[in-house]
Amino acid sequence: MKQSGTTFSLFDFCKGSADRVQIFGEETLDEEGNIISFVDQAAIITHFLQLRNSKVNLPYCSKAKSILNLWYEFIRREKQHNPKQYNCVAESAIGFQTYLFPDLFQAPFQAQKNPKFTFIDLFAGIGGFRMAFQNLGGECVFSSEWDEQAKKTYYANYGDVPFGDITKESTKNKIPKGFDILCAGFPCQAFSLAGKRLGFEETRGTLFFDVAEILKRYQPKAFFLENVKGLVIHDKGRTFKTILNTLEEVGYTVPNPQIVNAMYFGVPQHRERIYIVGFRKDLGIKKEDFTYPQQKEISKKWIDVREENPVPAKYYLSTQYITTLINHKARHEAKGHGFGYDIIPDDGIAHAIVVGGMGRESNLVIDFRQTNLTPTTRIKGEVNKQGWRKMTPREWARLQGYPDNFKIVVADASAYKQFGNSVAVPAIQATAEQILKPLQENGIIRK
Repeated sequence: MKQSGTTFSLFDFCKGSADRVQIFGEETLDEEGNIISFVDQAAIITHFLQLRNSKVNLPYCSKAKSILNLWYEFIRREKQHNPKQYNCVAESAIGFQTYLFPDLFQAPFQAQKNPKFTFIDLFAGIGGFRMAFQNLGGECVFSSEWDEQAKKTYYANYGDVPFGDITKESTKNKIPKGFDILCAGFPCQAFSLAGKRLGFEETRGTLFFDVAEILKRYQPKAFFLENVKGLVIHDKGRTFKTILNTLEEVGYTVPNPQIVNAMYFGVPQHRERIYIVGFRKDLGIKKEDFTYPQQKEISKKWIDVREENPVPAKYYLSTQYITTLINHKARHEAKGHGFGYDIIPDDGIAHAIVVGGMGRESNLVIDFRQTNLTPTTRIKGEVNKQGWRKMTPREWARLQGYPDNFKIVVADASAYKQFGNSVAVPAIQATAEQILKPLQENGIIRK
């Protein structure tokens, strides 16, 4: 915990065990009388502070003010003379920056002051959708993510702590009304297809249902969903049919979804994902009014995203591990399988970066620049002298299109997971531009 004088770093606070921290008070009770957790209090406060000068109507505004006064007393170590007047909330943004959360307003990726449109970021991860839509002039008015490590990265870069579990009604109720676009890289779960309607009711019990329910309830002007390309053929295509029927049922025109490969949009990674876009039916936007972005020439190779300086020895493989990988690949090849490690040449394109399994080993590289191969972690054997190494988290960030000022504030294991689960920002942004075109051309959102 970092608390001295009049300054307070929420990020340093969260870097500790936030799950063991709790601020109590009458103000911290939710509608059902349960204590709002520290992290969820932080989500309410940070969203409120970032959006307090926005035109959006925050459903948790009074709750945010009351909790903020409680935090103010805790951080400043002084009691408000008249807490019902929300004295601390009346202070200027500079006052907050000085007295309360200096890191809140110093996050590198702040929304524009005069946004053209608003959007929400569901299953937000580390904010790939947010990065893309902010680049195009949008303002994120709500974010939700359940993973605590991802929340730390999100806060460090955008200044918001995402709200928690979007399947909970208490979380859905905090979404502001009237936002323009819903974004979601929703996880793929198995669908129960016992019924015959293959629509809204058939998605209950899945995370997609929560996306559909929010679309039905809040009726944004458009949505943008992303998932693995295998979703298209899951359960012989019935799952995908259910999804499309559901989106039509809740009020949206859905142009034919498309598999988009990130390597054609400026990153050297062969990453295919299914993109699903929709427009609210009453807006009069037809399917043919939207086209997915055209593929560009492959413009980057692995060498273009490699770290500029030699990387630490900890990223180099041990001799024993290399032997294990070689034997593992040979066993699978003998069975006619293609599983195993792969080495990406300098002029090559990386395989899709993924979490778990052979995620890092399928994207090994040769790099002889490091001459100090003294082990810095416990390994079996010695560090290899053939230059075999894993890519670094920063290199994975670049493969996903994140700029170098994107902060990596978690341990490597969490960073690999976060970038592996992320969307590829340039491909998302190219598609987002296409979504905005018919909305702008019809005067639905500002150009």
